[in-house]
Amino acid sequence: MRPLIVHIVHELAFGGLENGLVNLLNGEVGGRYRHAIICLTRATAFRARLQRPEIAVYELHKPPGLGLGVYPRLWRLLRQLRPQVVHTNNLAALEMQVVAALAGVPHRLHTEHGWSATDLRGTNPRHRRLRRLCDPFVQQYLAVSRDIGRWLVEGIGLPADKLQIFYNGIDTERFTPPGPSTPLLAEAPWPTGACVIGCVARLDPVKAPLALLAAYVELLRRRPDAATPLWLVWIGDGPERERLTAAAAAAGVSATVWFPGARDDIPELLRQFAVFALASVNEGVSYTLLEAMASGLPVVACAVGGNPEVVTDGVTGRLVPPGDVTQFADALLHYVETPDLRRQHGGAGRETVRQRFAFSAMQGQYSALYARLCDGNQ
Repeated sequence: MRPLIVHIVHELAFGGLENGLVNLLNGEVGGRYRHAIICLTRATAFRARLQRPEIAVYELHKPPGLGLGVYPRLWRLLRQLRPQVVHTNNLAALEMQVVAALAGVPHRLHTEHGWSATDLRGTNPRHRRLRRLCDPFVQQYLAVSRDIGRWLVEGIGLPADKLQIFYNGIDTERFTPPGPSTPLLAEAPWPTGACVIGCVARLDPVKAPLALLAAYVELLRRRPDAATPLWLVWIGDGPERERLTAAAAAAGVSATVWFPGARDDIPELLRQFAVFALASVNEGVSYTLLEAMASGLPVVACAVGGNPEVVTDGVTGRLVPPGDVTQFADALLHYVETPDLRRQHGGAGRETVRQRFAFSAMQGQYSALYARLCDGNQ
């Protein structure tokens, strides 16, 4: 029987981690492994993106807080499934490494993808203790950026010889620049010829949507009589949605912003944008940032986390200090007023993704790792 790899996540919902996991499983060539996903809480409609019906999805319905009942449920499930590998993701699933070890799972991996809005710098003492307590049960750590890798080793004190960097990768055939006759999105509220500043991300405090809105308001203030309409579009949903909508109304810009929520047509939407903007106060390596660059968009992002490992300032985009609305607006204004620079930096960004962040490279890393573990050559 083919080896089984079990992936444990907090929730299967719209997000970068979950999107990357689903893409990885959908794109596996040859079906060498069986896969299952265990959600500590629930699986939302996002599970419909799984294209392989044989991939089982389990929900443990962990309540908020300790939820001690989840541990025996997971132990029994792992004993029933008998996976060769358990692969946990982010802090919310880390302690399940202990359960996997007690259930006799022979190989145990853990990936850190990014940062929580409740612990933006990874300084929470309880979380740091938990990471160190779980370390003996983790055989291999993966980090999606060198920044996260440094923090795990230097900040937490985890052993460097147990860590590998696996950059995220995206499909550069699916995410492409617009053609000469790319039509306006049928439901687009902006007029033909508008300059659209766009973001695709969770509406979560770590993504700083209010900061991006403030930069957009500042941009409009500097160009009150612009011949080209300027629009702000944020694709995604989350806890900051009501605050963002209310802030747009209070600033008097509701007529030129669009917040349609989570969408499935991201490649088509990115081809409508002129600039991609990401005001996050911390990042791993954002999938949507890579998708935007593959779509030929210049990027304005904050110089935090893994962003400087992806964006070359002045070549593929602009990096500005986090929280600096003025500099963010300056960078947006430069691209709005310089279409040739947008094309130049957008083209360089696509080439960067093709060379360093292609899906095939990421898939090859994971396939080699799983093969090494499942063939018993660790």
